[in-house]
Amino acid sequence: MTTRRRYPAPWRIEENPESYVVVDSLGQALAHVYFEDESIRRGITKRLNQSDAYQLARAITRIPALLQRD
Repeated sequence: MTTRRRYPAPWRIEENPESYVVVDSLGQALAHVYFEDESIRRGITKRLNQSDAYQLARAITRIPALLQRD
């Protein structure tokens, strides 16, 4: 018996002006990772820089592959 995934792979990253959005293959947004590259505003808003935000979003897209490793 196969189980049907609730959020089917592949997951992809969409870039917005202030965030990366991780989206499943059906277009459902799964995570928003916000960033700010201006250092003063980043300190106030407690956001990641753009590079770190992308790395986090990329790690999230790898979750389905990690779950298949049994």
